[in-house]
Amino acid sequence: MIMKKILTYIICFFVVLTIAPAWAADDIKTLPAGYYPYVAKKDEVIYSGSQYKINKFDPTSKTNKEGINMPGSRGTNQLIIYTPSYGNSTNTNEYGSEAIVIGNNVVELSGANSPIPADGFVISGHGKAKNWINSTINVGTKVYVDYENEIIYTYDTSESYIYLAENKLEETEQIIQYYSKNNPQFTAHAPGIYITDAKKYIKKAKKSPQSAKKNVALAIDAANDALRCTIPFNPNEMKGVWLRPYQKNEQEVKNTIKHLKSLGIDTVFLETFYHGRTIYPSKVMATNGFISQNENFTGYDPLAVWSEECKKQKIKLHIWFETFYIGNENPQLNPQNILFLNPEWGNKIKKDTDELYPSKAVTEHNGYFLDPANPEVRQFLTDLTEEIITTYKPDGINLDYIRYPQSVGEMNLWGFTKYARNDFKQKYNIDPIDIHNNSEQLIKWGNYRRDAVTQTVQNIADICRGNNVYLTAVIFPDRLKAFTTKLQDWKEWSNSEIIDGVTPLFLTCDNKTAANSINKVLATINSNTKLYAGIFVTFIGGSSDDLIRQLHMAKKMNLGGVIIFDYAHITNKYNNTMTMFFCENKEITKIDEHKKHKQKTTKEKKKKKSRFKNTFSFT
Repeated sequence: MIMKKILTYIICFFVVLTIAPAWAADDIKTLPAGYYPYVAKKDEVIYSGSQYKINKFDPTSKTNKEGINMPGSRGTNQLIIYTPSYGNSTNTNEYGSEAIVIGNNVVELSGANSPIPADGFVISGHGKAKNWINSTINVGTKVYVDYENEIIYTYDTSESYIYLAENKLEETEQIIQYYSKNNPQFTAHAPGIYITDAKKYIKKAKKSPQSAKKNVALAIDAANDALRCTIPFNPNEMKGVWLRPYQKNEQEVKNTIKHLKSLGIDTVFLETFYHGRTIYPSKVMATNGFISQNENFTGYDPLAVWSEECKKQKIKLHIWFETFYIGNENPQLNPQNILFLNPEWGNKIKKDTDELYPSKAVTEHNGYFLDPANPEVRQFLTDLTEEIITTYKPDGINLDYIRYPQSVGEMNLWGFTKYARNDFKQKYNIDPIDIHNNSEQLIKWGNYRRDAVTQTVQNIADICRGNNVYLTAVIFPDRLKAFTTKLQDWKEWSNSEIIDGVTPLFLTCDNKTAANSINKVLATINSNTKLYAGIFVTFIGGSSDDLIRQLHMAKKMNLGGVIIFDYAHITNKYNNTMTMFFCENKEITKIDEHKKHKQKTTKEKKKKKSRFKNTFSFT
C-alpha cells in the first residue's frame, strides 16, 4: 500500500513536469491563477493530461486575419483565449465550444457568446479545436495557459472529478429544494435515498483518490436518479423537437417515432419546405415548373407517413417551414430552381441592385432569399402552406426564416429588388436607393419591408385560422436586432394576435444568458402569445447538465414548453436528461430498483467475506 502511494506521487510529479513548462518567477507574480503551471496536491491523482496550441488571445479583425467578419473574430479551426480585456462576452456564434475558467478550474462549459469572468478567461474553439475541447475538457478540469509559448495544458485529476461531483450535488439539491417548495405532490423519500448515496460516493472519492473517477461517476448517477424522482411531469407543457427528415421508408419513420416516444417527445416540428424544395410531391411546385419534390424522397411521400404515424402515437405534428430562405444552390445550375425560373423573386442587397441575378447572403450560409415585398412570392408561399394544410391536416405551422437576411453595413442592406424599388417609389415618390441615412424616408423604407413580412404572416394565419391549425414563428430573441437588421416585427405579430406562439432559439449553453433572453421576450409579447423555448444545447454539444439547467429553467418560468434543436444532435448522452423531464416518473419503481440494488450489493459483500474466511481460517 505504501509503495502504491509513493508511485502515485512520482507519477503526479512526472506528469506535471513533463507536459507543463515552467514560468519565470517574475512573470508568475503578475498572472492570474490560470496562468500558473499546475502542481498536483498531496495524494492528488492525475488521470490524464493534454495540450493544444493557442491561435490568438483576445482577437480582433486587425490581429487575426483568419477571423475577419467572423463572430468573436474566431477563425476556422482556431483555439482562442478570451480574457476580461476583450469585453464582457466572447461574441462567438453557435458553431464552436467554450469552457469558462475561474482560477485554474473549468467552472462551466458553454457553446456560444459566453460571459468572460473577471477573474478568469474563456477557452473557445471552432472545428478541430472545438473537437479537442469536447473530448478533453469537463467541469472541474484543471487548466494552465502558457502565455509566452501560446500553449494550453489541461489535467483531469482526482480533485477535478470531486469538484465535478460536488458541483453536481449542489445543483441537484437546489433543484430538489425548489420542487419541494413549489410542487404539492413532491415527496422527499425517494430523492433523499439517492442524495445520501451520492454523498457517500463523494466521501469515498475523497478518501481514495485512486478510485475517485469511478466513485464520482456513481455519485453523478445517484444525483441524476434523485432528479428523476423529483422533476414533476406536466402533460400541458409542449415537449418538442425540430427534425429534418432523412428516413427513406415507412419503417424508418416508425422507428424514429418510436425513439421519440421513448424520450417523451409529444410534438414533432418536421422540416417540410427547405432549400426551395418540399419533402412531399407538391402540385403547387409542379404547376410553377419548380422541382416537385426533394430528390431524396422521389417515389415516396414522407409527410403522409409522418402524418399517419404521429396520429397513431398521439404525437402532434407541426410543419417546420423555411419561408423566405431557399438554400445555397446556384440557381443557374438547375433549370427547375425557383430563382432560375423567377430571378425577379430573389432578394438583393443595395450594391447588387442593378445586377441581373439575386444576391447571396454571405452571413446566411451563402444562401438565397425570396423577396417578401413581391406579391407573387407571398402568393406562392400562401398557396404552398394551404396545400400542406388541406392535404395533410397538420396540428401546426412553424414559420422559420420569416424575415429578411441579416443586414451588415450600408451597401449590404437588403430589399433593393426591382419590384420593391418601383412599388416604394410609386407610394412615396422616392427610389429607396436614393434615401439618405437618418431621414424620414428611411423610416418609411424600413416599415415598408417589415410590413411585407408581416403581410406574409397574416396571409398564412388566415389559412391556419380557417382550418384550426396552430401558428407559431421562429423569432430572434433580441427585439431590436430582429427589428432593425432582419426586419422582423414579431412584437406586432403578437400584439395583433396574428400568431399563436413564438419559438425563439436561445443559442447558448449558459443558463443565465438564456433566462435573460426569455424574460425579455416575455416582457414584449402579448399575454395571449405562448412562448416555447428553443433549446440549442444539443446542437452545440453542451453537457447533459447544461440541458438539465435549461429544461429546469423553462419549467420554473412556466412557459408553454420547450423545443429541442434538433433531432440529429440528440446523442445518447442526452437521453437520460430528456426522459427525466419529458416522461412521467414512477417513483415506486425507482425505490424498488434501489432496494434490489442494495440487496444485491449486500449479498455480494457477504459472499466476499465468506470467501475470505474460507481462504484464511485455520483449524
